[in-house]
Amino acid sequence: MDNTPADKRTAPSPVAVITGASRGLGLELARALAEDGWRLVLTARNPDELAAAETELKEHTRTVALPGSVVEDEHRERLAQAAAELGGAALLINNASTLTGYDLAGAPLPTLADFPLPGLLETFEVNILGPVALTQLLLPQLRAARDGAIINLSSDAAVEAYPGWGGYGASKAALDHASAVLAAEEPALRVWAVDPGDMRTRMHQDAFPGEDISDRPLPRTVVPAFRALLRDRPDSGRYRAADLTAGE
Repeated sequence: MDNTPADKRTAPSPVAVITGASRGLGLELARALAEDGWRLVLTARNPDELAAAETELKEHTRTVALPGSVVEDEHRERLAQAAAELGGAALLINNASTLTGYDLAGAPLPTLADFPLPGLLETFEVNILGPVALTQLLLPQLRAARDGAIINLSSDAAVEAYPGWGGYGASKAALDHASAVLAAEEPALRVWAVDPGDMRTRMHQDAFPGEDISDRPLPRTVVPAFRALLRDRPDSGRYRAADLTAGE
């Protein structure tokens, strides 16, 4: 029997579920949370990249990595079960995204007039349906957690009209609105939609084939904004990463 007084016992470290965690911003956020003592449930579609991330992060914290797509019902259920087995999710980061729902193969982003409808459907499935469906499964855990929170990764394309970004931007606008509605329905949780700004990622490079994007900041440079979000816990809402650290 543990005779340590209840107020002296060490609380178990919290659990975060991160989608799109094998590279880019998702991986950088996983690294930061591991450093801060979180246990992790990670997913991404590329099994080799995810396995490499798992190997790295297991050196720092308890990590469960499950390859798959957030649009698959059984995969989302496995993620929720893994989080429950670790003690229950206190944080969900919906980071997984797709530009077009298919491999651009060096082609420019399609205009809405020419957007292949199967690709448009998958864009909405990955960028809005998957996050909402995973949130539904994890809500009981998040409600039960101390300081339960959801971070939905948004984009300036959700609020600005950029030619070629219609499918992606519309799906992110839908995610923004779903975040706002969920915040109104779940006042005990924090629900944040966050625009991280332009970053030097593979997905951003895919949007600009053949162009030099080395002037964009690396994903790790916006991690302090997410740490500030979790530290300061502002009201639910939509935030730009640049504004979260503007006074620091």
